Amino acid sequence: MAAALVSVSTGVMKPLLSKLAKLLEEEFIKLKGVRKDIKFLKDELSVMAPTLEMLADAEQLDPQTREWRDKLRELAYDLEDCIDDFMVRVEHERDGHSGFFKRFFNKLKKLKPRHEIANQIEQLKACVIETSERHKRYQLMQISSTSRSTCEVDPRLPALYVEIDKLVGIDGPMKHIMEWLTMKTEASAAEPQVLSIVGCGGLGKTTLANQVYQNAKSQFSCSAFVSVSRTPDAKKILRDIAKEVGITADNILDDDVRQLIDKLRRHLLDKRYLIVVDDIWDKKPWETIKNVLVNKDCDSRVITTTRSTVVASSVSSHGDEILRRCGGLPLAIITISSILTDQHGKGEWDRVLNDIGTTLAKNLGSENMTTILSMSYFDIPHNLRTCLLYLSVFPEDYVIKKQRLINRWIAEGFIHEEDGRTKYEIAEGYFNDLINRSMIQPIDVKYGQAKACRVHDIILDYIKCKAAEENFVTSLDAADHAYPSEYKVRRLCVSNHIEENVTIWTKQIMFHVRSVTIFGDPVKTSLLPSSALRVLDLGDCWAMDDHHLSSIEKWFHLKYLRLSSVSITKLPEEVGGLYYLQTLDIQGTGIEEVPSSITKLRQLVCLYVDCDARFPAGTIGLMLSLEELRDYGVKSYEQMKSLQEFSKLTKLRTLKITWDFDDNLSDGLEGRSQAKDIDSYVGNILSSCNLHCLSINNFHEKYPMLPDSYHPAASCSIHKLCWNQFIYKVPNWMGSLGNLSVLKMRIILVRPEDVEILGEIPSLLFLKLHTSGGTNGKIVIHGNNTFRSLKYFCLCITNCGTSLEFEFGSMPKLEHMKLKFCVHKMKCLNGDASSLGIQHLSALTKVEVTISGNHTDDRNYNPAEDNNDDTVTFVSRAIKAATETLPNRSTVRFEIQEMEDCIHFELFGTQEDATATHRVEEQAEQATDGETEQEEEINKREEDEQTDEEKADEKEVAQHEYTGSSN
Repeated sequence: MAAALVSVSTGVMKPLLSKLAKLLEEEFIKLKGVRKDIKFLKDELSVMAPTLEMLADAEQLDPQTREWRDKLRELAYDLEDCIDDFMVRVEHERDGHSGFFKRFFNKLKKLKPRHEIANQIEQLKACVIETSERHKRYQLMQISSTSRSTCEVDPRLPALYVEIDKLVGIDGPMKHIMEWLTMKTEASAAEPQVLSIVGCGGLGKTTLANQVYQNAKSQFSCSAFVSVSRTPDAKKILRDIAKEVGITADNILDDDVRQLIDKLRRHLLDKRYLIVVDDIWDKKPWETIKNVLVNKDCDSRVITTTRSTVVASSVSSHGDEILRRCGGLPLAIITISSILTDQHGKGEWDRVLNDIGTTLAKNLGSENMTTILSMSYFDIPHNLRTCLLYLSVFPEDYVIKKQRLINRWIAEGFIHEEDGRTKYEIAEGYFNDLINRSMIQPIDVKYGQAKACRVHDIILDYIKCKAAEENFVTSLDAADHAYPSEYKVRRLCVSNHIEENVTIWTKQIMFHVRSVTIFGDPVKTSLLPSSALRVLDLGDCWAMDDHHLSSIEKWFHLKYLRLSSVSITKLPEEVGGLYYLQTLDIQGTGIEEVPSSITKLRQLVCLYVDCDARFPAGTIGLMLSLEELRDYGVKSYEQMKSLQEFSKLTKLRTLKITWDFDDNLSDGLEGRSQAKDIDSYVGNILSSCNLHCLSINNFHEKYPMLPDSYHPAASCSIHKLCWNQFIYKVPNWMGSLGNLSVLKMRIILVRPEDVEILGEIPSLLFLKLHTSGGTNGKIVIHGNNTFRSLKYFCLCITNCGTSLEFEFGSMPKLEHMKLKFCVHKMKCLNGDASSLGIQHLSALTKVEVTISGNHTDDRNYNPAEDNNDDTVTFVSRAIKAATETLPNRSTVRFEIQEMEDCIHFELFGTQEDATATHRVEEQAEQATDGETEQEEEINKREEDEQTDEEKADEKEVAQHEYTGSSN
C-alpha cells in the first residue's frame, strides 16, 4: 500500500511522515530551531510507526501497550493539524502576492505564525519524547504481532451443541436445504452436488449446517463433518474426513496428503455420502478437499459454510446463499434469548431491544459471538478494516449509497492511487470486497453492481464498539452531551432530534474534529470547528436554510461537502475559498444557480447538482480537474451551446445530461438545424472526452437523434452508454466499442442489421432496448456467436407489432431477461409463445414478463390463471412452460401493466424518409422566400373557407385510418 494512507490502526501517521519530509524541503522552514525540531519528530516517529502497524494485528493488548498506542496515534493527529494550519497560511500568502518569501520571513520574525508553529512543535516534541521513553521503559517492542493467544476452546464449538428447541430463525433455510438433499438429479455427474451457506461470522452458518447434518446423515451411506478454520492443516482435514466416513485410523496414521486423497477416493467412489466442510476462509483448502469428492452417479451431497461469496461461488454447484435470504442472525438471537431467560419484565426487554450491542458486549453468554465477529474483522486487511469501521458513522438500517461512501473514504484519506488505477476504482474494489466477505449487504443491484449497501444491526453494533474503542468514530445523541473518553473527537456523527440550539461544539474535545455527519434537525454550523474539518455531510438535515452556510469560508480544509435541504436556495460565493474541496454534492437543494467562484475549486473532482441548477457562461470549461458531473441540465437551445466546453475537460469520466427544452425547439427547417447542432455537440463529447459513462435523459422528442454523424475515437473507453432518446438506427461504429458493457437505448424500428451490430459488441453484459415505432420491426437473435457475453436483456415493445424470436444457441450466457409487450399486437405470438424461442436460452435463471392488457389495476392478477382472456392466458402459460424446460430452474414473474403511449414516429418513417423530408422543407422554404404578405393572406382566407362538412369528412377518414392501423 502507498505510504500516505490514513487508517484505523496507525491514524494519520503515514501521511504525517510524508508531510514532515516535505516540510523539511521547503525554504521557509529554515528558521532557528524549528527545522531541527521537525527533523527530530520525523526521525522519532519513523522509528515508532512500524510498532503501531504491528499492534494493529493484536486482538488483545495489555493496558500499558494500549495506552501507549492510543497516545502516539493522538499525537500524530495533533501534529498533522498543526502542520496543516501552518501550510494553509503559507499557501494563501503564495496565491495572493508576489515576492512572498521576503514579506513572509518578516512576518515570521515579527510575531504570530512563527511563534505559534515553534511553540506547538516544541510542545509536541516533548510529548513525543515522553511517549518514546515510555515505549523503551515497558519494552513494548517485544509485543508479538500475532493475534490473540490460542483459545482453549474453538469459539464455533458451542454452535454444534445448541439444543434444537432453543434455535430461532433457521426453520426456513433448514427446510430449503433438506429439500435440496432429497432432490434427485436428472443427469449423471462425476462430482457430487455442492451447496454453500455463506454469510458473516455470527450468522449461524455452523449451527444451521450441523442441524441439517444431524437430521440427514442417516439417509446416506457415510457422512462427515469437518472444520477448516483460518489456518487450515490439509493433512488433519483429510484425516478427519477419513475417520468419519469409516476408514480405520491405523491405516492413515503415516500417510501424506496424496496418499490420503487416494484412499478417500477409493473409499467414496461407489458410496452415497454427505460431507459438511465448515468455515472455509479461502479457496486453497477447498482445492485440496475437492480432489477426494468422487461421485459415480451416487447422488452424493456436500455442504460448505464460508464468510466469502468469492469462495462460495467457486465451491457451490447449486449457487444458493441460504442464510442471506432469511436476513437474520440466529446465533445473535439465541444469545439474546438466553440473556432474557430470567428477565421477565417488559422494561428489561425494552432495554435490551434498544441496546443489543451493549448487552452482547457485557454478557458472558455472548462472548462466543463477539469472538467470531472478531475473527472476521481481524481476517481482513488493514485498509478494509478502516473502511469497514467508517460505516459506524451511519445509523441502524440506513441505506448507504456507494457513490457517497466512496467519495467520503477518499476525502478522509483512506484511499490512494496505485497500479495505474484511480482512487474511485480502488475504493469500489474495497466496497465489493466487503460485500464478498459478507461484512455488508448489497442493496439496489443494477448491471451487476450494488449501488448501495446496508450493515446488519449486529455487525453495526460490533463496529460501533470497535470504532469507539479506537477513537476512530464518535457517535453522539444531541440530547445527551456526555462523552466519557479522555481523547479528542476526530470523527463525529450526531443524531439530533431536539431543538437547533445544540451546544456540543463548545467543548474543547470537539475543536479538532475532522468529520461531521448530522442526522435529523440542523445544528448551529456557525459554531462548527473549522481548523481540522475535512468532511461535512449535512445531507440528512432536511430543515437547513441559507443562514447555516454563512460561515462556509472558515472550513478551509474541507474536502467533502454534501447538502440536500430544499430550503437552501443559494450557495455562497465564498465556496470558492475551499481550495481543497474534492466533492460538492448539492442535489436535493433549492439551489438554482451555481456561483462563478466555483471555478476556483481547482481540486474539485466530483460535482453533483440538480438539472435545474444553472452555470454562469464559460465556467464549465475551467473546471479542469472534474472527473464526474451529474446532473447537468440544459434548459434552452442557447444554453445547449455550453456543451462545447466539455471537450476541454480531459479528465471527465462520468457525465449525466438532462435536456428539458423541447418546447423551445423550433419547427421546420430551423428546428432540424438545431437538432443537427445538438447531435454535433454530443458527438464532440464522445470523440474528445475520455468518458467511461455517458447518460442523456429527456432529450428532445421532435427529432430523433442521428448518431451516425458521431465519430468516437478508436480507443474510446466508454463503459456505459444510456440514451433515453429515440434514434433511427444503431450506428455502425457502436459494434467497435470494445469496452462497452452497459447499453440503454430507444430505437424507432429495430432492423436485422441493428441486431447484428449490437451482437458484435464484445464486452456487452447488459442491454436494454425500447422500440416504439412502426409495425414491420423484427428482432431475431441468431445463434451465431453474437451477444456472447450478455447476461441481462430487457426489451420493451411499446404499442406496435414488432416480432421477437430467439434461435437455438442464442445469447449463451443470458441469465436475466425482462420482456414488456402488448400481447395482442406481438406479431410472432398468435395465441402462443413457442415462437419466441425462450426455451433456447440455456443459461436463463430469471424471467420477468410485463404484458399490457385489461387488468392493469389488479396487482394480484395472474395471466397464467385467467380463463377469460384466451390470448393472454395462452401466451403466459406457454412462456412459463418454456422456462420449465431450462436446466437452471428459472423463476418467472408476470405483471400486467398499461403501456405508455406510442410516440408516432411513423410520421417520420425511416432515417432516409427524414432526410427526404428535410430536403423538401428546404426547397419549400426557398420557394416561399418571395411570397408576399398579400399571398399569405389569400392562402389563409382559402383555408378558412373550408366547409364544416369537409372538416367532418376528414375527421371520419382520419379516425378510420387510426382504427385500421391499431388492428
